[in-house]
Amino acid sequence: MSKIRRALLSVSDKRGVAEFAKGLAQLGVEIISSGGTAKALQDAGVKATPVSQFTGFPEMMDGRVKTLHPKIFGGILGVRTNEEHVREAKENGIEFIDVVAVNLYPFKQTVANPNVSLEEAIEQIDIGGPSLVRAAAKNHAFTTIIVDANDYSRVLQELSEKGETSGQLRRELALKAFKHTAEYDAAIANYLGKIVANSKFPDVLMLSLSKLQDLRYGENPHQAAALYADPQDGEPSVASAKQLQGKQLSYNNILDSNSALELVREFKETTAVIVKHNNPCGVASASSVLEAYKTARAVDPESAFGGIIALNACVEKELAQEIVSTFVEVVLAPSYSSEALEMFKTKKNVRVLEVSGLRKPKIPCFDYRSVVGGLLAQERNVQLFAGDLKVVSKRAPTEEEWKALNYAWRVCKHVKSNAIVYARGDRAVGIGAGQMKRIDSAKLGAMIASGPITGTVMASDAFFPFRDGIDAAAKLGITAVIQPGGSIRDEDVINAVNEHKLAMVFTGIRHFRH
Repeated sequence: MSKIRRALLSVSDKRGVAEFAKGLAQLGVEIISSGGTAKALQDAGVKATPVSQFTGFPEMMDGRVKTLHPKIFGGILGVRTNEEHVREAKENGIEFIDVVAVNLYPFKQTVANPNVSLEEAIEQIDIGGPSLVRAAAKNHAFTTIIVDANDYSRVLQELSEKGETSGQLRRELALKAFKHTAEYDAAIANYLGKIVANSKFPDVLMLSLSKLQDLRYGENPHQAAALYADPQDGEPSVASAKQLQGKQLSYNNILDSNSALELVREFKETTAVIVKHNNPCGVASASSVLEAYKTARAVDPESAFGGIIALNACVEKELAQEIVSTFVEVVLAPSYSSEALEMFKTKKNVRVLEVSGLRKPKIPCFDYRSVVGGLLAQERNVQLFAGDLKVVSKRAPTEEEWKALNYAWRVCKHVKSNAIVYARGDRAVGIGAGQMKRIDSAKLGAMIASGPITGTVMASDAFFPFRDGIDAAAKLGITAVIQPGGSIRDEDVINAVNEHKLAMVFTGIRHFRH
């Protein structure tokens, strides 16, 4: 490849473009630019030839037509080693363009606004940008395409050292470019697909995810696995977390960590969550995160051994010392003191992850689950209640019971079905998960509880099909129940509640978790 002589810069994301242009100019590269990019370069004192001057054709139609011109695309697509291409370029006054830096209008960010109009969305569909990217990526044997501002430094380094870019770098950047346009087109197709289908679910669902890393293995050692992420997703997550220390996360670590984060985000109060095998085994809130963690661990200390811990407050030294006093796999929190991080270093294999924004509201989106031969898509379960809670018992809950019922319901939402949770106003006391019969979940929750069930309330993720679950819990000493309601035997269940002088409320919403 010959010396780099000419670059076209036309970016929506202006991060670093002025510095990149200055570096190119210092290497003697002619810069062509247009619109907002040209202004940004001018403001930074970088000389750039306007696209309209380079093509001899004015920008028009509010900038919709500017780079779509033979002098631009001929300059990008021409094969430098093809004598016919070189001859035609000379005859038509086409000068080759060696570097193209382009990224696209922020379509996905625009349509993320639920109030965006169709007209506003349409205006964010880039036409010239994807064409430039694909042209330069196709001709990457001669043209260097950049769609990510993080790659500016790599290109400048090779140009400074060699006067050209390597074939390996151009191939890597071309691949990234095709991924960039594919993701962009997928976002447009999904958005318009929902409108055309008049449904939240388009007829053709297009996903574009980036691989973050290969994992050591999947659920079991004989299964290969990898972690993919949506680069545009802004939610606090394991995928976006910053790992501060520890071994690489495993497939199961990631699943459990996701469950722990989703549960701890249900609470505004300072809360600790411990998850094991994708179920919470300890949840508690307190004035201090240290006290919350100690209380959560006490719910089921044996299950907490080797668990995943999520906390929604800063971890200080004393809490870190408490955590490392037993075996844990992963700790997730919004921040850590320097003393806490030093304490975690004494257990070098513990994965310590920093995840900011845990107290922000959850964003409605889709959940995906794979099945053999297909994919299930559903709305994310961000709703807690369907509306006002309905008291269906003769006795209404006391103020203390209301608080406990609310707490139990938030925990129960994140327990595998069939789910039963016994709780007080600031902690789970017993958690029964994943049983085929609801009565067995009620018995299991009581069996593994570290303290007495007497005086607690009970939450059930779905309705009671029979009164047996109420009768069993009443014998244990519960005082109130929260459940969706909706069974054909609701009257029998309500009668059981009244016989035992319990309070019961219906939520009108079910929280199955399979």
